[in-house]
Amino acid sequence: QLQLVQSGGGLVQPGGSLRLSCATSESTKDIYAIGWFRQAPGKEREGVSCVSCDDRYTNYSASVKGRFTISRDNAKNMVYLKMNSLKAEDTGVSHCAANARCRLCLLSEPYDHWGQGANVTVSA
Repeated sequence: QLQLVQSGGGLVQPGGSLRLSCATSESTKDIYAIGWFRQAPGKEREGVSCVSCDDRYTNYSASVKGRFTISRDNAKNMVYLKMNSLKAEDTGVSHCAANARCRLCLLSEPYDHWGQGANVTVSA
């Protein structure tokens, strides 16, 4: 069973940066696409970014494109989400997740394994 353990959440001022980390219990290269999702209080969960299992494709939601970058370090079984120019609207609980349907990277389909979540709070 694939496990994902997150770190890197916290409090940051608007305009600041954070990097979220997702450590996987086994290699995800060529096996899982990895996505980042978030849920603001009182709102539905939304997909933020994802990367295909072979790192060929990435996708970003329109609200974060140009500000966030997803990356993988397959040698370390790590996935990252670098978040720049943070806004108050980015506040929420962030999850990394893995999807075995991984040739493409789609945020609109179910993911199979989920991290425990990390709080991201953007506030002055």
